[in-house]
Amino acid sequence: MPEPVAGAQGAAVQLEVERWRAGTRVHAFDRVAEEVPIALVYEDVPHGVMLATPADLEDFAVGFTLSEGLVERPEEIRGVAVHLAGESIEIRLSVAWERFTALLERRRRLTGRTGCGLCGVETAEQAVRALAPLTGGPTVSVRELHAAIAALGQRQPLNALTGSVHAAAWVRPGTGIETVREDVGRHNALDKLIGAQVRAGADFAGGFVLLTSRASFEMVQKCAAVGISFLAALSAPTALAVRVARQTGVTLIAFAREQQHVVYAHAHRLREDCGDNRPS
Repeated sequence: MPEPVAGAQGAAVQLEVERWRAGTRVHAFDRVAEEVPIALVYEDVPHGVMLATPADLEDFAVGFTLSEGLVERPEEIRGVAVHLAGESIEIRLSVAWERFTALLERRRRLTGRTGCGLCGVETAEQAVRALAPLTGGPTVSVRELHAAIAALGQRQPLNALTGSVHAAAWVRPGTGIETVREDVGRHNALDKLIGAQVRAGADFAGGFVLLTSRASFEMVQKCAAVGISFLAALSAPTALAVRVARQTGVTLIAFAREQQHVVYAHAHRLREDCGDNRPS
């Protein structure tokens, strides 16, 4: 049986492998990111099962509940408890009664489930939610954005160990990266980050999110749902992500590298540094 890697809190396991390199075969050990079923249960009613890295699960549950619109405000989440259930993990949440009744109706109508960020939706309207456009938000300099991109790699311990997980970082202008969460799923990493910031009482108007993944529409929608108005991704966006960003007032930047980036929506929150003539 695989054994948890010391210090990784079950997020990675060490496995014996057969490694081939330049025609030579050797027996070695490799560290592999863990991925387990995580069942979300609201007031004893199962809602869905996600595959995730078993770390920062309270953050994940809070972030998922908010970003998916299952509650409207953090205070409507009354309790979170994580339980081992054999080979899986169960997260039990209690929520405000009016939110629970709406969740029950959504669960009753559920006939199928897509993976990858569309847990528990039935119609197109549920998938692409109508959200009020965001105003305000941070002003971020090109220099600050690129500095955060350069620093992110050193803030991903699980990825350094396994090479297979995504990260979502919270960056505050003038301070830099404050919080990072990692997971095998990019949606899960973002939900963990959202949950961590909510539990810490952070103000989403004062910073931005930096992702190691692509910017799919669900990532933009999750940010818009909780009031995050600035999202930067190291990889590409989708066309739907760009449309949702433009509709919801989210600044969307993709292909973000240390010396380059592409702005797809609401460029007014990004400013060029004085004396910096590089294109933004």
